[in-house]
Amino acid sequence: MRAGYAVWLAALLAYVMAVFHRTSLGVAGLEAADQLGVGAGALSAFVLLQVVVYAAGQVPAGMAVDRWGARAALTTSGLLLFLGQGTLALSDSFALAAIARVLVGMGDALVFVSVLGLIPQWFPAARVPVLTQVTTFLGQTGQALSAVPFLALLHGIGWTRAFAVAAVASLLTGVFACAVVRRGPYAAVRAERTARPAPEPEPAGGRRRRPGRRPRPAREVALWRVPGIRLAFFGHMGTQFSMMVFSLLWGVPYLVGVHERSATTGALLITLIVVTALCLGPLVGMLAARFPARRDRIFLVVIAVTAATWTVVLAWPGAAPMWLLVVLVVVLGIGGPASVVAFDVARASLPPHRWGVAQGVANLGGYSATPAALAVMGVAMTLLGGLDNPAALRWAWLAQYPLWALAVVGILLAARDMRRETAAGAAPGVPPVAAGARRTASAPRSEGRSDVRTTSDSAPPLRSE
Repeated sequence: MRAGYAVWLAALLAYVMAVFHRTSLGVAGLEAADQLGVGAGALSAFVLLQVVVYAAGQVPAGMAVDRWGARAALTTSGLLLFLGQGTLALSDSFALAAIARVLVGMGDALVFVSVLGLIPQWFPAARVPVLTQVTTFLGQTGQALSAVPFLALLHGIGWTRAFAVAAVASLLTGVFACAVVRRGPYAAVRAERTARPAPEPEPAGGRRRRPGRRPRPAREVALWRVPGIRLAFFGHMGTQFSMMVFSLLWGVPYLVGVHERSATTGALLITLIVVTALCLGPLVGMLAARFPARRDRIFLVVIAVTAATWTVVLAWPGAAPMWLLVVLVVVLGIGGPASVVAFDVARASLPPHRWGVAQGVANLGGYSATPAALAVMGVAMTLLGGLDNPAALRWAWLAQYPLWALAVVGILLAARDMRRETAAGAAPGVPPVAAGARRTASAPRSEGRSDVRTTSDSAPPLRSE
């Protein structure tokens, strides 16, 4: 068990550093505008590019982790983040900074799926959901590192040296992961239970084709037919993107320009998002475990509360009082734990040997909405007068509402389809191929261990009331 915790801590450190690099440009938004000589639209493009690369890499990252393992992925991530932040340290132009953010996005994309893939390999099933929640929340301390210590370092030693320090830290993290991370004891049991029967010998004079075996691209596209995967995608999307847009780029400029707070106060408020996730995350996790049939309700309630809070803040005349801003960031912080519920939904929808891809698709939800919001907000601010116009900073946040509407519709439709599957007698959210794999996996249970299946796999179906 000590080895398991050592591997988990090494992977967690890699995740903390990835979140730190992901959000470092957000707290340095005003300094980046001066360093690179760009306006609001170009500044938004940097973060947008990084997030687009991250989002596009989620499914390939899941496939890579399923095939080559977390150790190779985390080591590669450390190298890419080192190159990205090192390039940003030397950047004085839009083009060079754009290359830097592409590298950061590529490195970031490999981390989260890798960390989630390691947990079931090293820990019994009863601990997997709890450790998934804890890992996600502790990983967000990287956002706190970028909001306070890194911002102080940036002001103290300057742009080049501060980002150079960040680059070296990511390289050391990758080396540490390479030295410590390895395949866990539960991985072999999982692989044995999900293995397909041996294929029949090839017939002479022709190439054998295994019945029911679709090409890999077709199998990945078919994931979208699984209602549980769609529910995970839209649930993650609706609960996460507002928090990400706020912390990645536009939170500090909004608090400074509209609500007349200092950059330090803005950074501290962003840190409160992390504190909220750490404090309330276990409660959200317990609710998801206690009421697995109502996970869609968790998504819908969090989206509704977030949208309502933003409506009050945006409609407030002039600068909002501090208590209201605190309420806003606390509500945004709840979105993080709520989005983690999507990974439980995704894991319950596919067999274990496809968890990497399942979690990648779920993670794609929030990270497809985030770049869309960043892009629209950047364009809106540019058209309305840029960062110097408080009205532009205020009304650009209206770009969130269509995305929330899309997420709500997606959640409702996916939940409806899951209930229809349940009424028809099928396992909720499990396609025929996955169901067959689960039956194959469950056959040797009397001969092997029985604790490789997470509690999310046994969750009851969604119910209509």
